[in-house]
Amino acid sequence: MKVQEKSMIPSEIRRILDARHHDPFSVLGYHEIGGEFLVRSFLPQAAEAWVVEAGDAPMERLEGTDLFEWRGDALPRPYRIRWSDGHGHEHVAWDPYGFEPLLSDFDIHLFNEGRHWHAWRLMGAHVQSVGEVDGVRFTVWAPGAERVSVVGDFNRWDGRCHPMRVRGGSGIWELFIPGLEPGCLYKYEIRNRDSGEIMVKTDPYGQNFELRPKTAGVVPAPADYDWQDGEWLARRHGDAWLHRPMSIYEVHLGSWRRGPEGEFLGYRELAHALVDYVKQLGFTHIELLPVTEHPFDASWGYQTTGYYAPTSRFGTPEDFRYFVDHCHANDIGVILDWAPGHFPKDRHALARFDGTALYEHEDPRKGEHRDWGTLIFNYGRNEVRNFLVSSALYWVEEFHIDGLRVDAVASMLYLDYSREPGDWEPNRYGGNENLEAIDFIRELNNVVQGQHPGALIIAEESTSWPQVTRPTWLGGLGFSMKWNMGWMHDTLEYFKKDPIHRHYHHDQLTFGLLYAFTENFVLPFSHDEVVHGKRSLLYRMPGDEWQRFANLRLLYTYMWAYPGKKLLFMGSEFGQGDEWDAANQLDWYVLDYPLHQGMQHLVGDLNRLYRDHPALHQHDFDWQGFEWIDCHDAAQSVLSFLRKDDDELMVVALSFTPVPREGYRLGVPRPGRYQVVLNSDSSHYGGSNLGQPAAQSEDIPWMGHPHSIVLTLPPLGGLILRHSG
Repeated sequence: MKVQEKSMIPSEIRRILDARHHDPFSVLGYHEIGGEFLVRSFLPQAAEAWVVEAGDAPMERLEGTDLFEWRGDALPRPYRIRWSDGHGHEHVAWDPYGFEPLLSDFDIHLFNEGRHWHAWRLMGAHVQSVGEVDGVRFTVWAPGAERVSVVGDFNRWDGRCHPMRVRGGSGIWELFIPGLEPGCLYKYEIRNRDSGEIMVKTDPYGQNFELRPKTAGVVPAPADYDWQDGEWLARRHGDAWLHRPMSIYEVHLGSWRRGPEGEFLGYRELAHALVDYVKQLGFTHIELLPVTEHPFDASWGYQTTGYYAPTSRFGTPEDFRYFVDHCHANDIGVILDWAPGHFPKDRHALARFDGTALYEHEDPRKGEHRDWGTLIFNYGRNEVRNFLVSSALYWVEEFHIDGLRVDAVASMLYLDYSREPGDWEPNRYGGNENLEAIDFIRELNNVVQGQHPGALIIAEESTSWPQVTRPTWLGGLGFSMKWNMGWMHDTLEYFKKDPIHRHYHHDQLTFGLLYAFTENFVLPFSHDEVVHGKRSLLYRMPGDEWQRFANLRLLYTYMWAYPGKKLLFMGSEFGQGDEWDAANQLDWYVLDYPLHQGMQHLVGDLNRLYRDHPALHQHDFDWQGFEWIDCHDAAQSVLSFLRKDDDELMVVALSFTPVPREGYRLGVPRPGRYQVVLNSDSSHYGGSNLGQPAAQSEDIPWMGHPHSIVLTLPPLGGLILRHSG
């Protein structure tokens, strides 16, 4: 057969052969031309081909190409192509180019407007039936593309085989491929419209991926998990969480525990081990460092590439659903760290997705975090905001997550965040506020909390930005809560000092009460405080071994008595000695030693005390629940205050030096007996057991109160007493 010169092939067909055509359906598939019907298929592995619905009529190869054509009478649609590879193997499949578009114009309109809150149902890979034909619908947004193809193990990763249909000027490409099933591996091959650059990218909306270092998407099966947490969700919907105890155990699943050979444990195995442990210690919530898919272990999940996919390191999406369901069955909430502030530069993922700065900014002054080597989302673009808001809703709706902790909010709010002068561009008013990011944050909070009352959105925000946790209609950002980074920093700075010098720095403990009720604060001792050379919390304490443990017990007593919700990173509850290493499990062996056992017992008792006594949690966010007894005793480094609700009264006395203080008088508002309900110096916790079990008030006015009690304050110790009438 004489090979047809390439220059003689019609240009539209040549563009198909060169994998450059933006509208392959105009060439491939089923067409009526001048009263004649035509089927054209690109079959690079075929020697011969036939149209089944035309009575197995043979197709003619377009000379010198892998294109096959059939001409004849009208055909039913869809129709099948049968082909032989010339080696004795035959294949039959429905022609992908014999199907009409599947996405509705309304869905596309909402997506382009940035208002398709359930975009994961529109975008990505979805098992679908069209009539009686089963297959997978693929959808991706790539407005800068000349051509987009689905590639995978089903077509030998050949971008010529399955070019997609573009939906007008929306930038959305779609293709239904019959016969594919869950478990297929896939990516998108994208050719840029201007440069001709060809990229192979993972699916931004992919819901499942291969185990790293592989990066292909895995076509997910339709979710079929039988949730058992309806009662939990109903209770969450009407929960007055502001007035309920919340004590959060922050966990990195890859290093909490590992298997005997150092291997990761799965979501289901972790569910049982972690829930049993957390319940024993009295925590109310688990917060997971990101389980969103990520390629680099050492990023701890914060450099996300799969904003809709639980990482395959620990199992399947169904396994993660089981994890959350099991937590809820045991009255444990689940909070997920979520990172919408930046994303990595990995070539296979979001970075320059279609050959243009699509998800990020073109200008590096707005589009790059140089400190982290990551890119910044373009919050001014409708489809990008939609991508992120929809991701947040996805975790709440599809996995029943109870809240999201939003990472690095400060980096989103400020255009000059961690930038030198001249390396940032002011907003249209000349300021350093990122107006587009502010709009996105408010939209995120309005949508998620509006659609799912009781779901929490928590900000990791380290600056003095006003009204972070106030409603958007009052000018706030609308977050549920905010990490109190100022309190954390001041407290750890104080505790690291030798007690002999602490009286000079008493204000580091008292200053926080000047702003404690301006926001809904979480008190965090998180993973960030035990890495990068900062040492573990235990080894940030001064003194010998006894003093280090006493200081840490005092720190936790102070934290749990202080107004605000609580967060503690794993390992800190038993006094992990080494700095956290994400590549290995925690040092569980230290629990063979009494001082570490005592620390763990203390945290469990603090959680139970905090949970069981409304005075310690009901008014965490307002002055009704707190009153100083004495904040001025810097000379002896002693603090004392009241925690209260409408009925209950608790007295807290904290001594920050290793000196026992006998006969220490405190003013109290009510007469009666004050029972010690927790002494951090108890021998049960590894302390010296100094102190008394109770104190009876005397009619001696003191510190502005009509009555007073006399206590023995233990060295480096804290007492919590309950008024019992």
